[in-house]
Amino acid sequence: MKQDNSQEIFPIVDEEGRVIGSATRGECHNGSKLLHPVVHLHVFNSKGELYLQKRPEWKDIQPGKWDTAVGGHIDFGETPEDALIREVREELGITDFTPERLGHYVFESKRERELVYMHKTVYDGPIAPSREELAGGRFWSIDEIKSAIGKGILTPNFESEFQKIPYLDTNAH
Repeated sequence: MKQDNSQEIFPIVDEEGRVIGSATRGECHNGSKLLHPVVHLHVFNSKGELYLQKRPEWKDIQPGKWDTAVGGHIDFGETPEDALIREVREELGITDFTPERLGHYVFESKRERELVYMHKTVYDGPIAPSREELAGGRFWSIDEIKSAIGKGILTPNFESEFQKIPYLDTNAH
């Protein structure tokens, strides 16, 4: 059974993203609330639909739920921009995209605290979801997402972040 590497080293940051230490994935996800940075990319197509990935059943957090198109931890010593390019390539096979940074915020759950660097892009090219990391993915209409909120289909993290995405202006670009 595949599982996350609990010994992977993550940077520990303050709320402005300055690295103040390091800890393992296991330490970051065991309820310690050590603040660690992650990158998210919201992938829209030119029709204004939003791509969501399906989390595999083996994940240690929110297995089997639909989530942000790309989300990943920033490795120790890595910049948010480098992490974003790496994660987008690993998770969706996309190498040619132009991210727009939307800002950052602190997400807190019962198990962890993350400093989330949020980005979006408009992309109509091929998407090849990682067979190792994901259980697939597809584009959803905004109405379809709105009707799924609160029904246990989407991750709570995505549901809260969805409210922050300026998705209504995707056609303005």
